[in-house]
Amino acid sequence: MQKIILLLAFITLNTTIAQQVKKKQILLIGTFHFANPGNDIAKINTFNVMSEKSQKELEIMSDKIKKFGPDKIFIEWKFNKQAELDKFYNKNTDSLLKKDPNEITQLALRTAKKLNHKKMYGIDYRTRFPYDSLMMSMEKANQKGLMKRNTESTKEFEKNDNEQISKKSLTNIMLYNNKKETLDKNIQWYLEVANRAGNPDDFTGASLVSNWYKRNLYMYSIIQKLTESTDNKIMVLVGGGHAAIIRDFLAHDPEFEIVELSTVLKQ
Repeated sequence: MQKIILLLAFITLNTTIAQQVKKKQILLIGTFHFANPGNDIAKINTFNVMSEKSQKELEIMSDKIKKFGPDKIFIEWKFNKQAELDKFYNKNTDSLLKKDPNEITQLALRTAKKLNHKKMYGIDYRTRFPYDSLMMSMEKANQKGLMKRNTESTKEFEKNDNEQISKKSLTNIMLYNNKKETLDKNIQWYLEVANRAGNPDDFTGASLVSNWYKRNLYMYSIIQKLTESTDNKIMVLVGGGHAAIIRDFLAHDPEFEIVELSTVLKQ
């Protein structure tokens, strides 16, 4: 009898431990701007997500994500503008899908409505990005080699992304953008170029990089705090640069495990 009691206690303990270490699944999607506002340093061409072909792909993509079943969807919308997001979410969905090419509408909203979610969650937290000051610091320090590397890096980024846009389908572009090697390139410029900028006593470059990391760390903090114990799966839709850094944060957070977009779309 004692052996049976001990066995039951052992099984109960193992079950409890297993429940405690069960990780929350996060579908982290890094995207390009469907409705490109042209505000980024690299000038990327606009992709027509409103075409019949792309709309069909978005329907399939959102159906696959629905099957994955996220309990919450987080998006790159200002955290302090949640009330505006709530109003936006409650607008006529069919009308928005027909006229608004933004990725928030076309992928996040489309998916959230299929899941019958009551809302989406804004996580963006803006910080300073003094790019002009960065260039001035390079000039002041006479860093001609670094300035050349900066130009070449930007042109290479533009070339790669514009080739994807001109040759591939929306689904294939999204899959390409979420490959680890593609995401890593989004981080490379900050450490290879920006952080080196300026004279030894000029930390304009390091300030820009730290502010970029700060923005993403704040965004990740919001995800952590808004993910409740009852949420088993979540989806995060942000620009590729954000996804690259958030992915690094996730690698050191034992409460989450990443589910690849490629895995979800194959289901």
